[in-house]
Amino acid sequence: MVKTQGITQHSIWKKQQSSKIRETPFDNLFNGINNVFLGLCFIIVLYPLLYIIACSLSDPKAVIEHRVTLFPVNFDLTAYKAVFANKDIGLGYLNSIIYVALGTFISVSLSMLLAYPLSRKEFYGRKFVTKFIMATMLFSGGLIPLYFVVKGIGLYNTRWALVLPNAVNVWNVIIARTFLQETITNELYDAAQIDGCSDLRFFFTVVIPLSGAIIAVLSLFYAVVLWNSYFDALVFLQDKKLYPLQIVLRNILIVNKTNPTMLSDVSAAVRVQGLAETVKYALIVVASLPLLVIYPFVQKYFVKGVMIGSVKG
Repeated sequence: MVKTQGITQHSIWKKQQSSKIRETPFDNLFNGINNVFLGLCFIIVLYPLLYIIACSLSDPKAVIEHRVTLFPVNFDLTAYKAVFANKDIGLGYLNSIIYVALGTFISVSLSMLLAYPLSRKEFYGRKFVTKFIMATMLFSGGLIPLYFVVKGIGLYNTRWALVLPNAVNVWNVIIARTFLQETITNELYDAAQIDGCSDLRFFFTVVIPLSGAIIAVLSLFYAVVLWNSYFDALVFLQDKKLYPLQIVLRNILIVNKTNPTMLSDVSAAVRVQGLAETVKYALIVVASLPLLVIYPFVQKYFVKGVMIGSVKG
């Protein structure tokens, strides 16, 4: 019995080996060049990140003298102390988290509600609606009309001014529609209709649970845009208590920007200039850290989402 089982496993292994596609010398050469190219791209992307972190943790004098490469020189947390000494940092973080959480929820909800009917062939006029919303990708009313609309409906200088005006992104709606067309089959929809399931119930009980991947992708897209957004806050907000983190960091950079030529003491000028440089690097780390922490958790969904509609072999 053991001998027969061993022969069977050996035959299965040989069958698997024979079924593999043999790589030609050209394939090996191509794979080698591709691996080298991807490795270089990885180094090109990784080095600036490591350099920024190293500079933010280095002595300001070492940064000015360009002695920092990949590792901190004379480990120093002065830049981070200068950043977090500003009381507006905590408030800015809280505001940004509120904008990202609220804006992502609203944007993803509206995008899915718009994408689902556009994915159904039974929806009358879906081609016209699709062309209509795609036209907004080519034409825009401009900043001045948008400003008057936001002010006219009472959103000016409120949190909603950063959330509602750009709540729906057409490109994300198209991605969600393509995903739903491939995932939610007609057989599944017909079976639900036979059981007496309404469209609204089908959307919340069937479509949403099966759309975890695209919801994660849309959440990442919207969250990144909302986290990095600062221009809308400059235009639509006046109350400093409503400023997001990006505006707070911008103001800190402006305040800490001192002209070294105004200082008579050369050593003091070098110290001030060095501190300003390290503060810039620390601000980059502070602003980028939340996204760097979140991204690994949604990476697998992100890869699946961006491959929607691609030709897979």
